[in-house]
Amino acid sequence: MSLKPIEPRELKRRLDDGSAVLIDIREADEFAREHIVGARLAPLSGFDRHDFDREHGKAVVFTCRSGNRTAANASRLIAKGFRETYVLAGGLDGWKAAGLAVHLNRSAPIDLQRQVQIGAGSLVLAGVALGYAVSPWFFLLSGAVGAGLLQAGITGFCGMARLLRVMPWNRPQAA
Repeated sequence: MSLKPIEPRELKRRLDDGSAVLIDIREADEFAREHIVGARLAPLSGFDRHDFDREHGKAVVFTCRSGNRTAANASRLIAKGFRETYVLAGGLDGWKAAGLAVHLNRSAPIDLQRQVQIGAGSLVLAGVALGYAVSPWFFLLSGAVGAGLLQAGITGFCGMARLLRVMPWNRPQAA
């Protein structure tokens, strides 16, 4: 099963005339940093069709960063029983490429997945550089990070993400 693609400008027209609802399936930290104006957050991890009962007669368009996560979960999203379902072609990236408005909050931290990629990449690079420059024992750092990433991919548990989640910059600020 696959979702029908809809181009950003066509979606914009349908959002403006009220005939479609846009559902962003990314996680809350991703959405907080940047999202399409008017999109509703419904993370894939806790998606509930009944959050959209009022939009029963509208077309439902799912989106994520690039459209890949949405496409990979198409059968799961279609199974929720919406009448007319689409995927935003190119996702948020395609929307921005079309020159359409997004809400960008630069004060919100970048999403955890990117933080893990930056942290893991930095540790691997440091391990390799220090392994050549200081001692071959530093190559173990790169190996340990690789093993951690492999374990995270297999089990779905990422210790680095859990650690980063509790860092001060990722905590909600008191109002």
